[in-house]
Amino acid sequence: MLYLSEKPPLLKWLEERGIRLEDLINTALELFVPHPGVETREKAEKLLREELEEILWDVNVACLVVACFRLEEDAREGRIPGLSRERYERGPGLVVDELLGMALASYIAGTKGVFEFIRFDQRKPGILKELGPFTNDAIGGLIAGASSNMYTRALREARQKGLWKPY
Repeated sequence: MLYLSEKPPLLKWLEERGIRLEDLINTALELFVPHPGVETREKAEKLLREELEEILWDVNVACLVVACFRLEEDAREGRIPGLSRERYERGPGLVVDELLGMALASYIAGTKGVFEFIRFDQRKPGILKELGPFTNDAIGGLIAGASSNMYTRALREARQKGLWKPY
């Protein structure tokens, strides 16, 4: 039976690999920009936590994240046809890692999520700089989608409360 107090299965899986919810939130907060409806880091942390906890229940997100982690493992061991261990370690030439991160961000938050993914991919804040090419883009896509949803949700709620008007 499922209880609301249970951890999302993907979060449990990530924790087994040393990635905690706090790591995801802190990484997202490194690129936090105050925005209508989410003016403080405290509000951003609350909204990010809610967004991530919801996203981490999605089996489609779990499939993409796990696939990226498996790709990382296979690439590191030289098990991907045409991608030797040496070529993987040199890095240049791979674009599929970014495509997978963009796909994940897009699935979670649409084009705005992809835009946010590019910000995270270029800067590599927090845990992203500690992960390999496939895993940092998977986690980057996850965080970017949550971050984008946070900004969108905060703006919508601010408008509904009459706290922000575009003009």
